[in-house]
This record gives sequence, structure tokens and C-alpha cells, in this order.
Amino acid sequence: MAASIHISLNHKSYLREPESTELGRKIISESIKMIDALGFEQFTFKKLAAEIGSTEASIYRYFENKHKLLVYLVSWYWAWVDYTVTFQTHNLPDPRQRLDRALEELVNAGQEDDPSVAYIDERILYRIVMAESSKVYLTKEVDAENKEGFFLEIKKFCRHLAQLVLAVNPDYPYPHALVSTVMEAAHQQLYFASHLPSLTEIKYSQRPVEETIQFLKHLVYSAIDNSK
Repeated sequence: MAASIHISLNHKSYLREPESTELGRKIISESIKMIDALGFEQFTFKKLAAEIGSTEASIYRYFENKHKLLVYLVSWYWAWVDYTVTFQTHNLPDPRQRLDRALEELVNAGQEDDPSVAYIDERILYRIVMAESSKVYLTKEVDAENKEGFFLEIKKFCRHLAQLVLAVNPDYPYPHALVSTVMEAAHQQLYFASHLPSLTEIKYSQRPVEETIQFLKHLVYSAIDNSK
């Protein structure tokens, strides 16, 4: 992967682009750590301001509320995963190889910190997406926010993976439904293995990442190789 990358979101979730200033990058970096440590419900801009030695007013210049900050973080994550999948698959000639690698990257993306983005620890952001991302769209405002383009990144990545599915089986009738299910399962299965183990056969003490990848491949290929 390149020495450094820049994931820039032209997004209505923010008032001022956080990547454009040192304070903005600090808001992103520290909010990730605090949401992971406290949980989204207990996280506040007041606590964040105290942590970064700034004021609540300065944070509100970037984000209207903490919900929109979470939208930004989750959107950034999916844009970054889309980048990594594109990078890892673009030289693979075989459609199944590309789909295999994409599914592997979907799970592996948050297992290590990517040094090419210095101010974001992707391992911590992955844990936030795993535990908190449903709060981004399971809201009363989802339709209005969708019209404003809040979810373009997750939809773009879903479309990307759906195209990889269709490259393997052009006649498969449910590529987006399958992929959106797999995207959720990639996080849910690891979360269940850690916190609700009776909901999954994946064991957190026994190579859960590898087992999750195998499960996703089984799910995807069972669907696309046996469709009528």
C-alpha cells in the first residue's frame, strides 16, 4: 500500500472538513479513542473538549452533534475499506480470486493499524463500527439523511462488492442483498463471538478472524454457486 493515503469525504455530516486542520484531525483521533473506551451513549463533546484541551464550541464548528460525528467516522471507515479492497484486488485476473480477496479484506481491514493514515487507528475505528455503526442509520431521520447523502460510502462499497459477485455469476439475482448481509455479518459474527457466543459457532479463542472469513466465503459461494 502507498506510504500515505488521504481519505477525504465531501460530506454533509460535518460543518467544516476535519481533515483540513490540526484541530479537526485531533477531534477525529481522540473521539475514536473515547467512543471506544466509553461507548457512544456516554461520549459527549464536553468530555472530548476536556480531553483535547479545547472548548465545546470549537468542536461544534466541525460537527453539529455527536450523531453526525459518528456518521462521519463510519463513512470514513467504509471509504477506507473500499480503498483497501480496490488496492488489493485490482491486479487479480480471476473473478473468484478478486471476490475471495475482497471478503478477506472486509474482515482483515480493522485487524491492524494502517500507518498510511497517521491520525486514525483503524483497529479502534473497526471496533466502533462493529459495536456502534447500526446507530448511524437505525434512526427516525434515516430517510432525510439518506437524501442528503449521508450513506454514500457504505452504498458505494456495497455496490463494489455486488459487482464482484456478478463477475463470478452474472445471473445471481440478489447481489446487493447478499453483500449487505455479508457486510453486517463480518462485524456481527466477531461481536457475537466476543460478547454473545451462543449466537455463533465462531469461537473468540480459536482464530475468530479466519473462521469469520471462512463463514463469509461459505455463505457467499453457497448462494451464488447454487442459485437458479
